[in-house]
Amino acid sequence: MDNLDMKILSRLLNNCRESDRQIGMELGISGGAVRARIRKMEEMKIIEEFFIKVEPPVLGYGVLYFVVSGEDINEILDQIVLVGEPFFVVPCVGGITVCSIVVKDNMEQKIQLANKLMKDVRVLSIFEAENPGFNSNLTKTDLEILDKLIKNPIAKIETIAEKTNMSTKTITRCIEKLQENDGVQFTVIYDPKKIERYIPHAILTWIDGDLKETIENMNRIFSKSYLQIPFIAKNQIVLFMYSDNIFKMDEITQKVRTVKNVKSADLFIPKKISFHIKWLEKAIKDFKKSSKLHLTYQTN
Repeated sequence: MDNLDMKILSRLLNNCRESDRQIGMELGISGGAVRARIRKMEEMKIIEEFFIKVEPPVLGYGVLYFVVSGEDINEILDQIVLVGEPFFVVPCVGGITVCSIVVKDNMEQKIQLANKLMKDVRVLSIFEAENPGFNSNLTKTDLEILDKLIKNPIAKIETIAEKTNMSTKTITRCIEKLQENDGVQFTVIYDPKKIERYIPHAILTWIDGDLKETIENMNRIFSKSYLQIPFIAKNQIVLFMYSDNIFKMDEITQKVRTVKNVKSADLFIPKKISFHIKWLEKAIKDFKKSSKLHLTYQTN
C-alpha cells in the first residue's frame, strides 16, 4: 500500500459507486490505473466487500453503542443479541471492542437490560447517541431498490432495472436520493490488519458547543488525514483517519482535544470491522407488507 492506494481506498469508503474514471481524474491518474489498484486491494483482501451502510434512524430505529472489554466477537454477539439486533462489531487494539445494536423502543429500559444481562463481558460504557437528525421519506419503490443494492451496492443501473422491472430513470433517481441521504453510505468494508505502512484509526469526540463550528474547524485542521468523511451526530463527531506512525497518531489525538467545543476525545485502532444487515433485511421485509405508501421518519 502506498499513499495513492490509501487515497483510492478513501474515495471508495466515501462512495464506492464513484467511477474509476472520476476517481482517476481527482487523483491525476487514468481510470485503468485506478481499476488495477482496486483489483490489487481486493486480491490482497484489503477490500473485503462493497457495502451499503444504512443508519438505523433512517428506518425509524434507535442505536445503542457499547464499549466492552474483550475481543471475542462470537462471545460479544452472544451477549448483545439478548438486547437487540447487532449493527456493527469492531474489536480494537488494547482488548477493547466497540459495538452497537439496533433497538426499536424504550432505550432506557434496553440500557438497564443490557447492564443486567451482559455478564460474560465487562461493559465499560453504554450510551445512546442523541438523535442525529436523519430525514427519511422512503417509498416502497426506494426500499425495493435498496433491497437489491444490499446484495450488490455497485450493481449497474441496467441490472437493477432488469431485476426489478423498473425503468433505468426510476433506478437512477432512487440511487441519487439515497446518496443525498446522510444516513446512507455506499462504502466498502476493509481489513485494517492488511494495510501495511499505515494505521487506520478513529477518534470519538464528544462535543459541547456549536457542532457546525466544530466540524468546520476539524475539517480545516485535519482533512488531509481523513480516511472517511466524519460521522456526525448532535453531540458527537467521529473522525476516521490514518497515519503512517503511532506517534503522529497520538499527536493528532492530542490536537483534536484542543479544538474548541471538544469535551473529550478517545482513540480507537480497529483490528476487524464487521457490519450486520439482518436488522435491515427484516425492516425492509416488514415495510413491504405495510399498507403505507411512504416510510416517513424524522428525528429532531
